Amino acid sequence: MCGIVAYIGKEQAYPIIIEGLRRLEYRGYDSAGIALMNGELNTYKKKGKVQDLEDFAEGKNIKGTVGIGHTRWATHGKPDDINAHPHVSGNGDIVLVHNGIIENYSQLKEALIELGHEFESATDTEVLVHLIEQYQAKENLPIEKAVQKALTKAVGAYAIVVFDRKSPDRIVGARKSSPLVLGLGKEEFFLASDATPIIKFTNKVIYLNDEEIVTVKRNGDYEVVTIDNEIQNPEVQEIDLKIEELEKGGYDHFMLKEIYQQPKTIKESMRGRINAEEGWVTVGGMQDHMTRLTGADRMIFAACGTSWHAALIGEYLFEDLARIPVEVEYASELRYRNPVIRENDVIVALSQSGETADTLAALEMAKKKGALLYGIVNNVGSSIARLTDCGSYIHAGPEIGVASTKAFTSQLVVLALMAMNLGKERGTLSNSYYRQLLYAMEQIPDKVSQILEQEEKIKYIAGEIKNAQNALYLGRGYNFPVALEGALKLKEISYIHAEGYPAAEMKHGPIALIDMYMPVIVIATNQSAYEKVVSNIQEVKARKGIVIAIVLEGDKEIKKIADFTIEIPETVEPLSPLLSVIPMQLLSYHIALMRGCNVDQPRNLAKSVTVE
Repeated sequence: MCGIVAYIGKEQAYPIIIEGLRRLEYRGYDSAGIALMNGELNTYKKKGKVQDLEDFAEGKNIKGTVGIGHTRWATHGKPDDINAHPHVSGNGDIVLVHNGIIENYSQLKEALIELGHEFESATDTEVLVHLIEQYQAKENLPIEKAVQKALTKAVGAYAIVVFDRKSPDRIVGARKSSPLVLGLGKEEFFLASDATPIIKFTNKVIYLNDEEIVTVKRNGDYEVVTIDNEIQNPEVQEIDLKIEELEKGGYDHFMLKEIYQQPKTIKESMRGRINAEEGWVTVGGMQDHMTRLTGADRMIFAACGTSWHAALIGEYLFEDLARIPVEVEYASELRYRNPVIRENDVIVALSQSGETADTLAALEMAKKKGALLYGIVNNVGSSIARLTDCGSYIHAGPEIGVASTKAFTSQLVVLALMAMNLGKERGTLSNSYYRQLLYAMEQIPDKVSQILEQEEKIKYIAGEIKNAQNALYLGRGYNFPVALEGALKLKEISYIHAEGYPAAEMKHGPIALIDMYMPVIVIATNQSAYEKVVSNIQEVKARKGIVIAIVLEGDKEIKKIADFTIEIPETVEPLSPLLSVIPMQLLSYHIALMRGCNVDQPRNLAKSVTVE
């Protein structure tokens, strides 16, 4: 959730770190700070945005070729200047930034207080830097050994970067359950939470594994060891990420750019995996494990947030097309109950970042029970990609907007292709329906482009309901999870309370909320339940509710009764969520703008949830 950037080399660290922190703003944060070393140690930190930190540091000593920066999302202690990172040891020599949670910080703090340590902040992080100081002083250890010793006592999750004023030629980093990347430049090193802040300077990276500690030195040497002091020989990877992918590219916001990228990203998710003309679909990550996948007793989808909504649609797809039983679990719940997981089960984890803490923990639990682990992620080299037995990248490219758009539709593409692939292998799809699905899938990008042409109309509708305090989203079948996703998007970026429901459930409670001020967004594209949806709309109108209906092109019946309609092209029902979600993304975007909300960085939210 927090963002880390560190640098050691020959260049001035301040501009590199500040630019890196700006690239990490998408992760969500409430304060920012930087520490620089050039003979003396200078630390500056400020509640608010990176710009507030820059304003605070203006005119101060910002020289130094070694530095670490941080954007904080508050866990322990309120968002303020004191709790912001970096944190400094009691003797003023050691400085540390931290992403994660030290669960036993309270016990450690009490022990350190008895030894004479004094604390300024309410954070768990300050406890860790004092613990490092204690071991260094007590045993006369170099900074890397003091870090190693301290981490054997820390319980929880962490990605940390540390340097010591007494050892100005080195930086130490370590990780457990929170990502940390080492960038290798020319006579310089970078450490960061992900590759986005360092790609401008190098594309050569090492992804640290859990309980690994790296020490980088100004002379160009680096060493990676485990917490038990076993020397590692990590693989250096070249990442395929272009700097322009991290820019807005002429759009006002990253979210709008990413909405409009979807015709392209959906194609990228399909590329090399489908050919309707030749009549095949092959998802590469499945092939080496096809026997186990086709013979699975059950699949359990584990995810959080928007990925959980994609997983719900995956349940419909896999049970409908491949006839494999599926359960969809919140990863945060799956890991903390005592689920029945057997060796013949397959756990499918969905995560845009590939770093979601709860999903990782659920996978580790399932791995111990012998299940096959399949990952569906966006970020190459992410923790989930490395932990799972097999998987598929969604190839959506960097998603900077906190509210997921293109990653959601790319997840749906991969899930649909997997279900079709399994359906063909298991013989549960007729050849004619299989070919129909293939042709329909290849037409999806163009149909998404057609929907995007209606932005001005959707913007007008947004203006009509922007002052609502509540909203209800209704869908049936494949589009029930889309209703959930539409409601989440509205909540995330416009701060309007919204709920998604199966349309038939409206009469079991939510109908009590409907009045002339309540917009009800209805996905009315399901041909299999069209008359039922029409009845639901009639029930809303009878109570003076405002109906915005997503309908198929040429629909006449619903147009007569709804207040507003948005038409989408027709497709086969299993693929309809790929189209019906697009108007909801645009609607939420424009409502948020009209309400003066920060679309790309909504309050209290983080892009990658790497703490529980």
